[in-house]
Amino acid sequence: MSLERETTPASGPSHAHRRSPTRVFTWLVCCVAAVLGFSLVFANTWVGQASRALTPVNVDPLVSAVPSATTGATTSPEPTASTGGKAINILLMGSDQRNGANSKIGGYVGGMRNDTTIIMHISADRSRIDMVSIPRDAQVKIPDCKLFDGKVVKGWTGDFNVAFANGGKEGHPAEAAACVINTVQKMSGIKIDHWAVVDFKGFEKMVNALGGVPMCIPEHIVSKKARLNLKAGPQILNGTQALGLARMRTAEVGDVSGSDLQRIARQHELLRQMSRVVLSKNMLTDAGQLTQFFKALASSLTMDPALASPKYLLGLAFSLRNIEPANIKFNTIPWRLTSDYLNVIINKNASTMWAQMRADKRLTSVGSDTAGNAWDKVIDKSPTRVTASPDATVANNPLLAGCTA
Repeated sequence: MSLERETTPASGPSHAHRRSPTRVFTWLVCCVAAVLGFSLVFANTWVGQASRALTPVNVDPLVSAVPSATTGATTSPEPTASTGGKAINILLMGSDQRNGANSKIGGYVGGMRNDTTIIMHISADRSRIDMVSIPRDAQVKIPDCKLFDGKVVKGWTGDFNVAFANGGKEGHPAEAAACVINTVQKMSGIKIDHWAVVDFKGFEKMVNALGGVPMCIPEHIVSKKARLNLKAGPQILNGTQALGLARMRTAEVGDVSGSDLQRIARQHELLRQMSRVVLSKNMLTDAGQLTQFFKALASSLTMDPALASPKYLLGLAFSLRNIEPANIKFNTIPWRLTSDYLNVIINKNASTMWAQMRADKRLTSVGSDTAGNAWDKVIDKSPTRVTASPDATVANNPLLAGCTA
């Protein structure tokens, strides 16, 4: 007997017969399946396009091994739909290499530097993320940097961002990244599982792909070098404005000291708000949004082959779908200033922080971002009133509720 049989009334026009509930259900299932099928094909197409634009590079031949006795870690497996697995450490580097489109943003300057370096530690249970910044002026031992052609750039003790410059002497961001990985692993004993380098243009694209980033600006800021002019109050920054705020070290107007530690404070607030936007848009469970996002900045990313895998990225994102914004923490390694206040010394408390990260424990030993400025009243606090007159888009944005300027 057919489950899709139609029943026709004994009387009435022939076109008035009704579909049985079973046939209607079958029709609905087919429609939903067709829509889902189209969505999956669409998502896979976007993922394929994004992955082709990415620049994956295997730097394993350039990276020294970290003794397992020190780290207690092994290579992390690919994330799955479950939240289980092993802790993952991703080294994120922002490059100020100024050639091509990047020279139009920051002006042409020779060489490569990583003025932003963050270790992203994702807990094994996927319940928390620790983002730990390493100041560019931190004094560290930089190991010799091996390049793909066999050349070796001699290391020494100096500013942390010299490692990226040493590895990048021939203009290859992957070689620069390898030198930074070796430096971080040697100083911390932490196994770096994955890495990514993003340039100026990539950061702009990232912000624009999110539709801007809502920020509470505590004071009027004017910086000619960063090409920035921001009024105080709640507002949504576009990619150009967000990049200017992230890069800025000097300003003609505003409490900007020139300190890299103060700049890290602004970068942390930018990244904190960007993470809130991602979570509010449910991007971690929306393959279409996520692939559009990666496609937007793919051409500005250089990363390891595993991290450049669409399967890995989507799996990692999905495994983090239940994370709470409050469990995404932004910190700096414990530090103190040199006697001339020009450089940063990593203090003895850093060994406790490294040990906690290696053991996948919550961090209790961290450094502050800044010694004090106008951003202190914004970062990690809950303002209670709005003094500016924001536009409608800003006024309706819950991520700016209670912004005080």
